[in-house]
Amino acid sequence: MSQFKADYLNVILAQFQHFKERAEMGFQQLSEDDFHWKPNGQSNSIAIIIKHLSGNMHSRWVDFLTTDGVKEYRDRDSEFIDTYVSKAHLMKIWEDGWKLLFHTIENLTEEDLDKTVTLREKPLSVLQAIQTEIAHISYHVGQILYIGKQIKDKDWTILSIPTKDINKEGD
Repeated sequence: MSQFKADYLNVILAQFQHFKERAEMGFQQLSEDDFHWKPNGQSNSIAIIIKHLSGNMHSRWVDFLTTDGVKEYRDRDSEFIDTYVSKAHLMKIWEDGWKLLFHTIENLTEEDLDKTVTLREKPLSVLQAIQTEIAHISYHVGQILYIGKQIKDKDWTILSIPTKDINKEGD
């Protein structure tokens, strides 16, 4: 067994956990109404992004090795309709999606990385499928945090290394 494969499985688990934690640190700063704020009619709210990520994770990670990553039961288009659901409900579907992802990744073996899965009826290596999901989730977590910063403005608590405030007197 390759040390690379063992390391890879550990690294991706840590990366996914980092994305989840970072988004949740942002969620803690937001009110119920903030989850539904959109800068314009063509933009997604945080609620929509959560619904979309949850739908994606339920589709991708259920029977990951044996069925297409796009399940027939998923209604992707409905994920982009901001039906006003509570923050508590959004946090439940968020957590449920992550549980599926983590359960699947934690149960992958090094040998599974050499297998082929399907996504939209196209074959992908397990490694490619995981990388696709890392890119997808990081993209949307970035959107969530950017929206949060737009809402909270100066009251937003920086979740990474803060820059020096060049507008302060005396700096």
